[in-house]
Amino acid sequence: MRNLIPLLPLAALAACTVGPNYEGPKSAGAVAAPAAFVRAGDSSVAAPAVADWWRGLNDAELDSLVERALKDNPSIAVAEARLRQARSALRLDRANGLPNANVQGTYLRAELPNGGLTGGEADGGTTGIDFYNVGFDASWEIDLFGGQKRRVEAARAGVGAAEAQVADAQVSLTAEVASAYVNLRDRQRRLELGRATAETRRRILGLTEQRFRAGTASQLDVERIRGLVVESDAAIVPIDAERDAYLNALAVLVGEAPGTLDAELSAPRPVPLPPARVDVGDPAQLLERRPDVRAAERVLAQRTAQIGLTKAAAMPRISFLGLIGIGGTDPGDLFDLGNLVGIAAPRLQWNALDFGRNAARLGQAEGQRDEAAAQYRAAVLTALRDAEDALSRYAARRATVAAAARSKATADRAAALMQQRYSAGVATLIDTLDAERQRTAAEQSLVQATAAMTADYVALQKALGLGWRA
Repeated sequence: MRNLIPLLPLAALAACTVGPNYEGPKSAGAVAAPAAFVRAGDSSVAAPAVADWWRGLNDAELDSLVERALKDNPSIAVAEARLRQARSALRLDRANGLPNANVQGTYLRAELPNGGLTGGEADGGTTGIDFYNVGFDASWEIDLFGGQKRRVEAARAGVGAAEAQVADAQVSLTAEVASAYVNLRDRQRRLELGRATAETRRRILGLTEQRFRAGTASQLDVERIRGLVVESDAAIVPIDAERDAYLNALAVLVGEAPGTLDAELSAPRPVPLPPARVDVGDPAQLLERRPDVRAAERVLAQRTAQIGLTKAAAMPRISFLGLIGIGGTDPGDLFDLGNLVGIAAPRLQWNALDFGRNAARLGQAEGQRDEAAAQYRAAVLTALRDAEDALSRYAARRATVAAAARSKATADRAAALMQQRYSAGVATLIDTLDAERQRTAAEQSLVQATAAMTADYVALQKALGLGWRA
């Protein structure tokens, strides 16, 4: 029992962990989340489902593209690789706190001058000596001041940050795929309507030329209509290029070469519509859900743990080295227990005179913690602003779509009435075609407004931190 008494002070020291204990972001002056969103409007305050928000758009093609992107996109692979690195680093730091043991075998051949071993006069000859040894050594450093504990704590927080960064990559990717898909369908429909408008104007031009030859229209009328035809044809060109760009973007997002999805997505389809009800939850749920906020919080925890790690590095260190070996000058000595040698060597190490180096490292660690705290506060404010902006834009866009739908209904009625007048012989074909052109233009405006509304819905889901999976 008396042999254990000297170890009691070491046991007491081993229970000491230097450095600040992380008590959450509130200890760093985090911004308090408001009780509700200011611009939630008529959105539901129910908590939204975190994953698979895009299924609310009811488009099977979009569902397939998102799933393929989550599986094969390089940005997800990069984030997952970094997560595996962080998990391996945590396992390594945990293992470093355990004893380190090695088994070794040694053979030594030495040629010594005669007399060199006994101190006599050398006669010019040499004597050969063989030495055989098999040994086992172990070393262990006692975690006196919790430096190893803080190292593991920092590594665990690093894993949490890497997991949140994977989720953040998923949120960004799903929003990017959905946005590109909505824009593709918008451009395809606008191309159809643009070509229809150009064809209508060509028919009007043909009729105007006939009237000019008959002397009932002027050259100015012909040139004015011809200019509108050229304008329609020119408007189609950039839309066509944008359609191709979104096809390429979607191919790359799902991990394929540009052009791979052209055949699959070439057939136009309507722009998907968001659901009638949008669940947004409350700001506190938002901050718990947003991966970038969670990543910033884990980085803050990691930087806090590193302060303790730096403080522990300035404290005394005690390590133990143990060695057991057996051997001699003959291979048979390896099996003779009489040649057993054991060594135990405790070691005390303390860099008591470092001329302020560790104080400088501590100041650096505390500065990094303060930087992480400021970045966390910035992430919280950015998340709240993103959500409020997205809610405001989405509400405004819904009003815009409603107005565009009313305008489209008016243009439809005008075109129908003009067709009736033409059938009754009281309106010209040119007037009828012009009414049809106006109806097509109103439909174009409605398509654009609808696409913009769905794009704002996608942006809202991203701002709410949705689209990631554990």
